[in-house]
Amino acid sequence: MAAKKAIETFSKSLIEDVHKWGCFKQTGVSLRYMMEFGSKPSDKNLLISAQFLHKELAIRIARRAIELENLPCGLSHKPAILKVRDWYWDSFRDIRSFSEIKNMNDEKEFTEVIKAIKVRHNNVVPTMALGVQQLKKDLNPKIYKEDIVEIHQFLDRFYMSRIGIRMLIGQHVELHYPNPRPHVVGYIDTRMSPVEVARNASDDARAICCRQYGSAPDVHIYGDPDFTFPYVPAHLHLMVFELVKNSLRAVEERYMNSDKVSPPIRIIVADGLEDVTIKISDEGGGIPRSGLRKIFTYLYSTARNPLDEHTDLGVGDNVTMAGYGFGLPISRLYARYFGGDLQIISMEGYGTDAYLHLSRLGDSQEPLP
Repeated sequence: MAAKKAIETFSKSLIEDVHKWGCFKQTGVSLRYMMEFGSKPSDKNLLISAQFLHKELAIRIARRAIELENLPCGLSHKPAILKVRDWYWDSFRDIRSFSEIKNMNDEKEFTEVIKAIKVRHNNVVPTMALGVQQLKKDLNPKIYKEDIVEIHQFLDRFYMSRIGIRMLIGQHVELHYPNPRPHVVGYIDTRMSPVEVARNASDDARAICCRQYGSAPDVHIYGDPDFTFPYVPAHLHLMVFELVKNSLRAVEERYMNSDKVSPPIRIIVADGLEDVTIKISDEGGGIPRSGLRKIFTYLYSTARNPLDEHTDLGVGDNVTMAGYGFGLPISRLYARYFGGDLQIISMEGYGTDAYLHLSRLGDSQEPLP
C-alpha cells in the first residue's frame, strides 16, 4: 500500500533512482575534519565540498525516503508522515536533477538548491511528532511491544540522519560567508566557551518559563568562563536549553503553591582530558524509576501536548515550555552525533541530575544510521 502511494505521487524512474541510491554506502565526517577542511574555504575546497554533498546527500536522503514508506502500525499512512515523506522525495529529486558540479558557477547554483532543501525541512521534527501523535490516538492497546521498539529505533535513525544532513548543508553554506571571528569555521567555534553557551541557553529557557508561569527559578553556573574547546555552539545551546527548560518546569510546578523560595538550578561545567561534562541539577521532585525508562522514548511526555491537528507549523520553531516529548531523545542524539552522550539520574522526592558528556577530541566519525 505505502509503495503504491509513492508510485501514484512520484514517477517510476524517480522511485527506481531512490532505491538505487538508498543502497549506496554513506560516508561519515568528523568534527575535526570539518574544522580543518573549512579553515581555508578556497574555491577548490568549496568545489570539492559541493561534489561530495551532491553524492552524499542523495544517499542519505534516499535512505530516509525508503524508510518512511515502510513503518510499522500504519505510521507511514498518517497525514503528517506523508507530508514529511514528500519533502524527502522532493529533496532527492532536486539533488538528482542537478547535473555534475564542474565549476564555481555550478557550485553556487548547487549551494542555493541545498539551502532551499534545508529550509524545506525546517519543520520535520514537529511534523513527525504530529504523525506519532496521530498514531498514538489510534493505537490499539494490543499493538506489539516489538512494533513500538521498531518505531523508536526508526525515529532515532531518522533524527540522527537529519542532524547530519543539516550539519553538512549548514557547514557548506556558512563557509561562503566571511566570518569576522577567525576562530569560527562555518558552524564550528574552535574556541567555544561552554559556560557562555550555558548562560545564553539558560537565559532563553528562563524567559520562556517567566512567560508561561510568571516567574522562573534562578540558574547558577559554576565553571571557568575562559575555558574553550572546539564544538558547535548551536548544538550545545539546544541541549542545555532543553535540559534547563525541563528543570525549570519541574521546580516551578513543585513550588508553585508553596511559601518556600524555589531552589536554584545548578549547572557545573567540568573540563576533563577526553570529555567536557556539563551537569544540570534541580530539586524539582525527581522522576519515579518506572518513568525513567520512558524519558528517552518518543511516545512519552509528562507534559500536556501542545500539538494538535490544527497546529500551525509554518512559523519557525514554536518553543513552548513543555514540548511534544521529543526534547530529551533528540538532545541525546545531538550529544552522540559528535561522540558524546546524555545521562539522566533522578532521586524521586528530591530532584534530577542530567549529565551531558561532550567529546573534546573531535575525531569521532558521525554515527551513520
